[in-house]
Amino acid sequence: MRILKLDQKTGELRLLLENLEDLWHLERVLEPGDIIESGTFRTVKIGDREEKKPVHIAISVEQIEFSKSLNRLRMLGKIIRGSPEEFVQMGKYHTIEAEPRSKLDIQKKWKIYQINRLRQAEKETKKPKLRIIVLDDEKALTAIVRGYGVEYGPEFHFAGSKRDEKYEERAREYFGKVAAEIEKHEERYVVAGPGFTKDNLKKFIEDKNSKLLNKISFESCSYAERSGVNELFKNGVIERVMGDERLAKELQLVEQVMIEINKDSGLAEYGLAQVKAAAEAYAVGKLLVLDELLRTSKEAEEVVELAGKNKAEIIIFSSESDGGARLKGLGKIAALLKFKMR
Repeated sequence: MRILKLDQKTGELRLLLENLEDLWHLERVLEPGDIIESGTFRTVKIGDREEKKPVHIAISVEQIEFSKSLNRLRMLGKIIRGSPEEFVQMGKYHTIEAEPRSKLDIQKKWKIYQINRLRQAEKETKKPKLRIIVLDDEKALTAIVRGYGVEYGPEFHFAGSKRDEKYEERAREYFGKVAAEIEKHEERYVVAGPGFTKDNLKKFIEDKNSKLLNKISFESCSYAERSGVNELFKNGVIERVMGDERLAKELQLVEQVMIEINKDSGLAEYGLAQVKAAAEAYAVGKLLVLDELLRTSKEAEEVVELAGKNKAEIIIFSSESDGGARLKGLGKIAALLKFKMR
């Protein structure tokens, strides 16, 4: 996601959406009554036939729907302005569909936590989300998955052959370089390839630094080439691993809240009333809130906005995730505190 323009006085925001996650974030900050403006197509009747014509229109949003299967965000509302005028019928309903690479103008009364969420999404687009190594018995190719796509990194080559009397030594050197590359970075890795080379690497790491295995998912692909990386995407491996990583982080946060509650340390609160009191005391360090609560509770919105103003980290959980289900059991909102309130 890229924020191309933001004027908080007028509420005008221009966004470039770059990936599926951006659509998910945007769906969770849009509300009925917001004005969305974009280039789109409208079906018009010309004589006895209907044609789709390119138009630029603004709608007042009434319904927002995110379609994971179609990779689209659909926004339905009444047309309030547009051009060319002969193809635009004011007051009629129209659906604007956004997908990766779409550019939108949005006008609304922005809340602090909503702007913070979009800014965080913008940062996340640039950060590495996952690292990949595809390897065989000749070379290892590295890649980085970022919000906007895949970047390819250094390659490591195996200098020996099975006829070489120093084959085992050369293999250890090769695996050592690959393991050192994994150790350098904090992100999770997918290591994949054909044959048994990935299994031999796993055994090497297990012997040298078994803790490193905790951040590696070993998978299979046909080639140690860019086509192998593409295969991992097509087979859903990358989406699954990245999803698992995000869910794991959410579960860790809820677990941390539970630990502090059970210890009666005074460093965690849950439930709207208690979290509100902590936010008013500037005590919230991390605020965990369920997305469905933000949609249904004005008071929850105010608490999140206050915590955001006081520099708390806001983590919005999906009600569909395991972490979201556990947070629901804590009153849909919880906080890890910077200091004790009692």
